[in-house]
Amino acid sequence: MPRRFRLDAREIEVVDNLDQWHGAHDRYFRVKGEDGNLYILRLDEIRTEWELIMFQSAQSQAALADFQASKEPGGGVRMQLAAELTGSER
Repeated sequence: MPRRFRLDAREIEVVDNLDQWHGAHDRYFRVKGEDGNLYILRLDEIRTEWELIMFQSAQSQAALADFQASKEPGGGVRMQLAAELTGSER
């Protein structure tokens, strides 16, 4: 599991390993950085090279959580949200 990684000139400490899984010759790690962002990192075990596969900012995580909280138990979005979206299209 990675403890830290470097993106350009920034060094990011890993504060939580959220998940990990294996591919044919790869290992994947879903981690949370000290900056609050989520990352999926891939380790090519044959070439011993790392690659950033996915990035999600802390802001987009909060927006997604707000959206999911607004959903009805049956999976639909509350009518208030739908009405606001319809009104903004005018």
